[in-house]
This record gives sequence, C-alpha cells and structure tokens, in this order.
Amino acid sequence: MSLTPSIGVFRYPAYARYWVMRQLMSSSRQMTTVAIGWQAYDIARRTRTVEESALILGFIGLTMFAPVLILSLVGGQAADRFDRKLILLVTHILKASTLAMLSLYAVGMGDPPLWILFVAAGMLGCINAFMPAASNALYPTLVPREMLPNAIGWNSLGFQTSAIAGPAIGGFLYLAGAATVYGVGAIMTAIAAVIILTMKTPKHIAPKDARGIAMMLEGLRYVRDNKLVLGAISLDLVVVFFGGATALLPVFARDILHVGASGLGFLRAAPAAGALIVAVSLATAPLKRRVGKWMFGAIAVYGLAMLGFGLSNAFALSMVALAIAGGADMISVYVRQSLIQLSTPDFMKGRVASVSFIFISASNELGEFESGVAARFLGPVGAVLLGGAAALTTAAAWTRIFPSLWRADAIEDTDEIYTSRPDRTRPVGAIPVDAKQLDANEPSVVAKP
Repeated sequence: MSLTPSIGVFRYPAYARYWVMRQLMSSSRQMTTVAIGWQAYDIARRTRTVEESALILGFIGLTMFAPVLILSLVGGQAADRFDRKLILLVTHILKASTLAMLSLYAVGMGDPPLWILFVAAGMLGCINAFMPAASNALYPTLVPREMLPNAIGWNSLGFQTSAIAGPAIGGFLYLAGAATVYGVGAIMTAIAAVIILTMKTPKHIAPKDARGIAMMLEGLRYVRDNKLVLGAISLDLVVVFFGGATALLPVFARDILHVGASGLGFLRAAPAAGALIVAVSLATAPLKRRVGKWMFGAIAVYGLAMLGFGLSNAFALSMVALAIAGGADMISVYVRQSLIQLSTPDFMKGRVASVSFIFISASNELGEFESGVAARFLGPVGAVLLGGAAALTTAAAWTRIFPSLWRADAIEDTDEIYTSRPDRTRPVGAIPVDAKQLDANEPSVVAKP
C-alpha cells in the first residue's frame, strides 16, 4: 500500500490550478480570521471585562453569519445559473479589496474602532454567501466522477495544511501589526484571483427557463427529501454550533493559558494538525465500510476531546486535546462531504452547496455567537464544557433521527440521484433523465487531462 495519496487527480490542469487557488484562499482566511478576532478582543479588553469582550467576539461571528443566512440561497442558485468561474473571480476581487482597505486603515490610523471591524466582518459575510457555493459546485466538474473522492481527499489535505500554517503565520505576523496580516491576506487573495482568471473550465450550461425563486425552492426540497444529505448537513450544524470553541480561543490564549497572540496561532493550528494526520491516512487508506458508524464514533471522540480542552489549564495539554478534536472532526467531514457530493447531481450542486454552507456558517459564525453568549453567563470554561456535552448528546440522538445515516456503509454506493419523483424533482427547464443516463453523461463536461 502506498504511503502517499494518489496524485492522479492533478493530471487534470484545471483541478490543479483550482487546488492551488483553494489553498491560497484557505490560508488567507485563516490568517485574517486570527487577526480580526485578536484585534477585536484586544480593543474590547481595554474597556471591558473578559466576559463582555468574549460577547463582542460572539457578535463578530453573528455579523459574519447574517449575510450568509440571508444571501446564501441566492448564491446557490446563482452558482447553478451563471458561470461559476466568473462568480469566483468577482468575489475574490471584492475580498482582496476589503482586506487591503483594512490594512491601509491600520497603517494610516492604527487600531480601528470596533464598528469598522464589524463592517468588514459583514462584507466578508456577503462575499462568503456567494464564494463557497460556486467553488464547491465547480470542482466536481473538473475531474471524472470516479476521481471525485480523491479530489475531496486532496481538498481536505490542502485545507488542513493551510489551516495549520495560516493561523500560526497569522499569529506571528500579528506581532508586526494587524496591517501586515491584512496586507498579506490581500496579496494572497489577489494571486488566487489571477489563477482563477487563467483557469480553463468546462463551459457552464445553465438550466433553461430558470427562475431564481423556483430554483431555490427546488434546492431546499432536494435537501429536505434526501435523508442522507439532510442528516449529514444538520449533524454538522448542531455539533459545531454547540461544540466549537474557535471564537473563545483568544480568551483562552490571553486570560486562561497566558500565551499571547503567537500562542493563539498555535491553538488555532492544533485542530488542523490533528486533522492533517487523519486526512493523510484517509487519502492513503480511505474508509470503505461502515462509514456511518465511523462518523458517529468520530463525533463522540470530538465531544470528549472538547471536554478535555475545557478542563485543561496547561498549554501543551490544551494543544493535544484540540489536535484530537481536529482529527476526529476530519473523519466526520470526510464522510459527510463524500456522501453529499456523490449523492447530488451536477445540476443541483450549487444549490445544495449553498444550503450546506448556510448550515456550516450557522455552525461556525452563529456558533461563535452562541459561544460568546454562553461564555458571558457560564464563563469560557463552562461554555466549552457545555459544547462537548452537546456533541455527545447529538451523536446519540442523530443515530435515531437519521437511521439511514447511521447505517451508511460504503461511500461509493450512495448514487441517490434525485429522479424518483419527477413531478417535484425535475430541474427547472431541464430534460428529465434517469440515473444511469445522468452518470453516463457526466464525463462529457469534465476537462480532459
């Protein structure tokens, strides 16, 4: 057995460019998230208590989530109607501009008032309502269907590598000032935009006679009626909403573990380090059987690890607990994403991705707000302990609410193409096809190596 993941997916030039672009964006996002969180908490602590400043962090997360909640369904149907490459190009330009303005303000004026950070968080939230749907709907068209699990594995590897390097680099760059972090993030985003501009992608075929509202409703119905997809998406929502501790890491770094901004970078990188190790293992030896049970078991381990993190007062022990949590979450993410991608036909991928991202953002940004509120009333340690317990409870509950998810056996056996009820599931303006016809036609839109 090879000790390294297959690199065959990189024989497809468009995917290779996409992968590089994705890593630049992941690194930039991780770096700037560290900077915004630390800067907001640091500014708030000058005049507020620890609990009040933690609540400010929660409101930053809420500000990033609100545009996603309002606009993601619009972004999803846009990704199915319009050229996904163009959507990515525009959103990258807007994001680079936002980060550049933050950097220029910090250079000329110093630390901004909190309201400017809230405005920037809102702008990034609007961008994130359109970018992920286009990105996640684009890359499955860049490789043949049989290579999609390998592409998902490489996406996970790249993301976790960026998630390790990004926070650590962001923490160290912050020592030179927030302007440096924002400036480097803007440059990386601009480079990603150039890569998108020069990337050759299959011609986008939009549904005929498509109507925005009808397409959005169709996407929602698909997620509602596909129990594997609904179960996988909602599981992530509940577990990370209550169980995540990312928003509180500045609190732990400054006031509990006393390790400063550089220590915050390491804390942010620790879950990604654990996830990277697991991602390499999954790419080398993918899960083949009992994937549902692997996923639920991983969530239970995640919950226990978060309980350990909440109870720890030692920096090294906290790093280990976060690394274990990250590794367990990687198993869950790998199974969920594989089930969702392979269960969703191409004409529906943008809308399903948008619904998924609403849930992901709710679990992340809105979860950060929940963490801030919980920390305000329970303290930061109490908030983390509550989250770990919630993850364990959710893992037990979802095995009964979504038994098909618990019984999911092999990832490659999830071709649940949505054709069983043509009166409700036919894509707007599209010619109805059966599942075998759809599978046979898919390679025709894939770029050749």
